[in-house]
Amino acid sequence: MHHPILSIRSTPSRIGLVLTLAVVSILGTWLHSNADESLPSSLPDFPSIVRAHSERLAMIESDKGANNLFVSAIGPALQMDDAVRTLKTNPLSAKLARELLAQDLSAAALRLMSNLAAWHLASTIRQAVRDQQLAIVTQQLSQPSQARAWLDQQKQAPWHGALNQLIAVIDSPEWAEGSRDGSTSALSITVLDRASHMEAEALQASYREWDRIRNWKDRVRDFRGKTRLCGTWQWTIHNHQQHHQEQKLSLLFPPPGVPHNTLRELAEAIVLGDNVYLRWEFNGRTQEDSLQFSNEGRRLEGTFVNSEGGWGSISGKRTADCMP
Repeated sequence: MHHPILSIRSTPSRIGLVLTLAVVSILGTWLHSNADESLPSSLPDFPSIVRAHSERLAMIESDKGANNLFVSAIGPALQMDDAVRTLKTNPLSAKLARELLAQDLSAAALRLMSNLAAWHLASTIRQAVRDQQLAIVTQQLSQPSQARAWLDQQKQAPWHGALNQLIAVIDSPEWAEGSRDGSTSALSITVLDRASHMEAEALQASYREWDRIRNWKDRVRDFRGKTRLCGTWQWTIHNHQQHHQEQKLSLLFPPPGVPHNTLRELAEAIVLGDNVYLRWEFNGRTQEDSLQFSNEGRRLEGTFVNSEGGWGSISGKRTADCMP
């Protein structure tokens, strides 16, 4: 298949090439700064981590190899000890794996490793072009390897398109001809530009997955809490505003991750330990419930306030357990 190559006129001199390389280098720096804008303020030193483990990152050939590198080196370097321990525990029971969101954690760790490997590859290519070591560029992108094949499998990664564009340039007849007669200046600029884009995409994706793994325990707590709330409850609401009126209703809370089809008015549910916060929105009105589990999770007791000035108590009794 023929891949279209960006057409760039050859620079007339080595000075022109150097100036253009400088411009693209500045572009790469700008992309990095843009990538940082939407990221947390306290960030790991990924460049140092990538440099320290560059050889092993370049040799990842499978998901198993990526997982092994994460649990043995990258995870500890990022101080993700709980995540590392969870991924090292093998095998987890099906119930515990589901409760700890082990599949989600493993997928995030693999995405992080592929992002770091892609980041290292793009950085290597960019540096080789700047040093005019074009044989390294050809070797990294043109020669088949299991490591390259593994990166190519990450088709959902945001940097994958840039990788394909780089490969298209290196596999083009123009690059092969230029490599023979030393006239690859224009295509070198194309490679440098696309490597910078790939590096920036991999950088941002790495921080995104790091943040997801960092917040993994919060998602586990949320999953456990909503699993505890799941089930059918008989609700008794005592409204002090409306002459101590009582209202009884039945509520079905679904399992975590399942839409609240039977509770469309439930806008937010937070469960932390024995404490439950529910926010309801209906017809432009809101109500907030503050509750606590008791009787080994069979009862909920607490209070509510609403946007119309109503307030009172809520008593909940579990009438049926959670149905997956």
